[in-house]
Amino acid sequence: MIRFLEPYWLLLILPVLAVAGAYVWRQMRKSTVAVRFSNVELLRTLAPKGIGWRKHVGPAAFVLTLLTLALGMGRPSVDMEEPLERATIILAMDVSLSMQADDVAPSRLEAAQDAAKQFVSELPESFNVGLVSFAKSANVLVAPTKDRSAVRTAIDGLTLAEATSTGEAVFTSLDAIKSVPPDGAEGAPPARIVLLSDGYRTTGRSIEEAGAAALAANVPVSTIAFGTDSGIVNIAGDLQPVPVDRYSLDQLAQATKGYFYEAASVTELKQVYQDMGSSIGYRIEPREVTQYYVGIALLFGLVAAVCSLLWSSRLP
Repeated sequence: MIRFLEPYWLLLILPVLAVAGAYVWRQMRKSTVAVRFSNVELLRTLAPKGIGWRKHVGPAAFVLTLLTLALGMGRPSVDMEEPLERATIILAMDVSLSMQADDVAPSRLEAAQDAAKQFVSELPESFNVGLVSFAKSANVLVAPTKDRSAVRTAIDGLTLAEATSTGEAVFTSLDAIKSVPPDGAEGAPPARIVLLSDGYRTTGRSIEEAGAAALAANVPVSTIAFGTDSGIVNIAGDLQPVPVDRYSLDQLAQATKGYFYEAASVTELKQVYQDMGSSIGYRIEPREVTQYYVGIALLFGLVAAVCSLLWSSRLP
């Protein structure tokens, strides 16, 4: 979509339209005077033959030249997506025992690992990526880095543990973001937390506290509820159902101005990551296209000159 950075210059269109109107009025007046000519046969011999509508091509091209130049003065631009420098993504992955459920083949954890590695690989190279795992506690496995291989290796090495500390995962991710070097820039880096979980919080600080902290730090938390309500795990010989806590994850995303997703299969999870990758860490920047308008105006000007020389032997 075209927008103008200095739209007040578009007022120059008004005198261009006035010139076009004056030309049309002049042509209509000439036609009226011509009709009043008493000797029609003599008028036909004096009037140029074979020109007709072509005599208007040069002036029309000239008016289009002026109109395009007036539009160019408004500094037309198009909105483009630009990767944010220092953009940081923290991937927080639930490694509680419920992630061994096989309702998502081969298991929730293995499916999550596969999709997470693909997500990391497809992020722009300028992004920092960090990895946090959480069960009874939350730990930074990889501090924000541009080294994708380190993150993928850490994802492969995830192991299961008891309990689920969703709130602590957010606090630990916020601490990891603070470790990103400033590189001469002021303030915290633009950051997002992508949190994948399948179960209910059982320990640590509450999700509400975590949401408030993320909101205060201006770090949106996008959450993925992964798995199905039919998941079952065997813990010490006891079969336990492990449904997904969609409500809490949705509330966390809403509280931090992030996005909530549901994924009940590997395919859906990969699609979620793909959608996230197309929107995380970008900003919209106007890219000026004035040079194209100048080029079009030049083209119209050349058309006006050529047509005028061909059919009236003078420049417009």
